[in-house]
Amino acid sequence: MEIECARLDAGERYRLLTGIVVPRPIAWVTSRSPEGVLNLAPFSQFTIVSYTPLMIGISIGSRAGVPKDTRRNIERTGQFVVNVPTFAMLDLVHRSSADYGPEQSEADLLGVGLVSSVAIEVPGVAGVPVRMECRWSSTTPFGTGGSAFVVGEIVHVHVDDDALDGLKVDTRVIDPLMRLGGPSYARITDVTTLPPVGPPPR
Repeated sequence: MEIECARLDAGERYRLLTGIVVPRPIAWVTSRSPEGVLNLAPFSQFTIVSYTPLMIGISIGSRAGVPKDTRRNIERTGQFVVNVPTFAMLDLVHRSSADYGPEQSEADLLGVGLVSSVAIEVPGVAGVPVRMECRWSSTTPFGTGGSAFVVGEIVHVHVDDDALDGLKVDTRVIDPLMRLGGPSYARITDVTTLPPVGPPPR
């Protein structure tokens, strides 16, 4: 089947690309409004941006032409935490993606425990194996649908001790929840480790 992208509507484009670019790690983001409301929302379009300094980026969309609460909170307070949920947290992560109002705290409504951060004021999610405390760096709009790429500098990282060997992280211990197309999720079941690739022959 050949697909002419210009003929697709917004929903069709979303379903097509999120079914192709898989699996996607989930950033379960905590942010706080200037009024003090704690927001918790999952985003499956996030990635590494820089190693020096450590920076990650999240693509955050809009609803009815209005930026989502997470983006507005980050831009107004300059802080957020990227929590890495485990597969066992699937139900809570999925339910936190519902369209709650900005005056509602998903963490409170769903009974999600929180833990104080070390370097910023926004708390993280209790019980996750990884928390990355971030300060907002930039927001870059993309396309015409209201999406923007929000970048933050990681200023402090928490990783569970049993998932670490020095600074080498054992992904299998973290058991990260991953997103597929639609309301479908996955976990890592098989890992293949190869020897490092040396310099190219001369």
